[in-house]
Amino acid sequence: MFYWLLLALAIAFEITGTLLMKWSGVSGNPIGYFLMLLMIALSYITLSFSIKKIALGVAYAMWEGIGILFITLFSVLLFEEPLSLTKILGLTTLVAGIMLIKSGTRTAKKVVQEAQHAGV
Repeated sequence: MFYWLLLALAIAFEITGTLLMKWSGVSGNPIGYFLMLLMIALSYITLSFSIKKIALGVAYAMWEGIGILFITLFSVLLFEEPLSLTKILGLTTLVAGIMLIKSGTRTAKKVVQEAQHAGV
């Protein structure tokens, strides 16, 4: 559970850093770029700790995919970016892909465990 919490923090840091980058570009305030660098660094650090117990493919897919989902939603709410039907379809496909990767990892892990028990 601890490693999933680290992954959630990594996702939150990534979302925050990316939104700070946009905010700095829009507002012209350079402090946002420094905060962005801090948030992105923290994101990679917590992601690297989370993959000690979470499969890399699952962790990366969730980190990037959930990040894209929330960055898009917050961009619409905070920066008035348009949300088209095509974007909604893309985000829906993204979430489905993350779910497939996660469920496929569980299945593969179970198969490996069964193979290990069969050899005993």
